[in-house]
Order: sequence, then structure tokens, then C-alpha cells
Amino acid sequence: MKFFLDFLHQKVPRDRGEIPPYYRRALTASEILQAVYFLVCFFLYPLINSRWEWIPILFIAATGVCLWAVKTQKTRTNLILYALVCGGWVFWNVRHFGWSSGVQHFLTLMLVFVFFNVYDRPLYKIIWFVAILSFRILLFSISQHVPAMYKMEADANTVYQTVNTVAFFLMLAVMCVIFSTSIQDTERELRLKNQTLHKEAGTDPLTGLPNRRAMIEQIEQHFKENSDQPFSVAIADIDFFKTVNDTYGHNCGDYTLVKLTELFKEHAMGRYSACRWGGEEFCFFMPGMNIDEAGTVMNDLCFAVEKMELEYEEHQFSITITIGVEEYDFNSPLEDLLDSADEKLYMGKNAGRNRVVV
Repeated sequence: MKFFLDFLHQKVPRDRGEIPPYYRRALTASEILQAVYFLVCFFLYPLINSRWEWIPILFIAATGVCLWAVKTQKTRTNLILYALVCGGWVFWNVRHFGWSSGVQHFLTLMLVFVFFNVYDRPLYKIIWFVAILSFRILLFSISQHVPAMYKMEADANTVYQTVNTVAFFLMLAVMCVIFSTSIQDTERELRLKNQTLHKEAGTDPLTGLPNRRAMIEQIEQHFKENSDQPFSVAIADIDFFKTVNDTYGHNCGDYTLVKLTELFKEHAMGRYSACRWGGEEFCFFMPGMNIDEAGTVMNDLCFAVEKMELEYEEHQFSITITIGVEEYDFNSPLEDLLDSADEKLYMGKNAGRNRVVV
């Protein structure tokens, strides 16, 4: 019931005359195949019915009008024209050759185009469905009470049914391929776009490092998958970073953050993940390391930062960082772990900076 209500309440874009490309391709392909099918029927009738039938030529002309309309008219106009051609062909065949000719299946093609029309409201689609269903039932009823105008031999009827079945399934298959490909392409693009947006939402735009939210998600995911494995975190802060900004400008500050990020990536060698925690602070996640191992890695990093030479607009300078390290105790929540690392960071700041506190 909910599915039906959701269908009825879906929003529909306004038809501004531009047929969706996938819908245009499906209409064009189906109508070209229809024209070929009508031509086949025109040459087939003398063989199976011993007489020429000129009606298929009229339907070929009608299909030509439909192909013209695909390029010039709105979606609904094309749908109506397609329905008239399909419905007219089915009606003529049932009246002339009877229900056993198998052309009634072509009404399904109309239904496919109805439900893939993004510009029609759900109520209109239901009306279309009821109309097509009623038309089919009416034709069946007529065929049961009014004999066909021409009686085909059994072999001829088998040949004609086969031609109609092949034509119907070929058109249906082409339409399904076009519509399904369009849906898959759209879904693929949406997924890729969502992945890009998700990545951008979790990425610091300046450094390209994960941001705080992404780092917390990474740590939590690791803990869920490796709940018995130790890990450590560290929070680092650039010493006297305000002085860099005040002395050389904020662009130099951005340059410093970028160069520091490059050093982190080079130094990590798969041992830890780094993120921009905020401002001039960074956070490090070291899976599988206890506090002693993490302290050693962070000491190496602290030394590497101290040795790094920076040059911005002919100004040469260097920076240092202070780091607080904490190991997960398999008991406290992640927030307490990060708070503890942050407290150690400020202990290092108060003790003179350019150091690691474990």
C-alpha cells in the first residue's frame, strides 16, 4: 500500500518540449523497427493470405509521421501518436485475422512508453493503463463474438504469429536495453557523485587530508572490525603558528600547512593516518601500536618537522610541532581517548613545545 501511495505522490517535472534523450532513442528505435515490420508484413501477406494488403503501407507512412514528431513535438504528443499507430495496427489485425494473429502483444509496448514517461503524472499513467487494458479486453470480446474478416490457414497463421512474436520481442528488447541502460547510467553517475560528495565532505580542502569527522569514522570503523587490537592516537599542534601568519601572511600559513601535510604523507609509510583536526592541529591514528611504539613514531615525526626547511617568497624559516599521544585502554569511549591526547598536547606546550608527551 505504501509503495502505491509513494507512486501516486511522486513529483513530476514540467514538460518544456525537450524529450529525454533515452526516451527519444527508444521511440526512434521502436518506430524504425515498426516501419521495417510493417514492410515485412506487406510482402508477407501475399504468401500467407494469397492477396495484397495495402494497409501496412499506410502504417509505414504513419510511422514516418511519428519519426518526424520525435524531432519536433513534446513527449506526450509522441506518446499519443505512438499509441494511435500501435492501437490502430492491433485493431486492424484482430478484425481481419482474428485474436490468434498475436498482434495484441504490441499493446505492451504502449504500456512501457507510458510508464517511462517522466512528464506524465502518476494519475495519468493509471488512466493510460486502464484505457489500454480496457481496449485489449474489448478487442478480445469482439474477436469472440464477431468472426475475423479473413480466415488464415493453420500454417499461414503459424508463420504470421511467429513474425509478430519475433517483431514484438525484438522491439521490447531494444526498448528495455535503452531504458535499463539509461537507468543504470543515471544510478552510476549518482553513486559516483555521492561518493565524490562524501569524500569532499570528509576532506580538508586545503591539505587534502581527511577532516575530523572522517578521522573519527575511520577510528570507529577500525575498532568495530578489530576490537581486540590495540591502537593509539596523537594530536599535534604547530608551535607559534600565529607568528608565521602575522610575519609572512596567511598565504604563507597555508603554504606551511600544505608542506607539513606532504611531510606527514612521506613519513607515514603506512604506519599511521593523519587528518587535519582543525586550524593548525592534526590528529594521527596508529592502528596496532601501543603507546611506546606510537611515541617512537611521533618522536621521529617531530624531529623530521624540526629539520624541514621552508621557503616562501624568498623567506626561509622553520617550524616545530608539539604532540600528545594516548593509547586506547579497551574501556574508555573514543572521546575520552582524544581528550587525553589533547591534554598531553597542552602539557607539552606548557613544558616548552617541540616535544612529544606520552
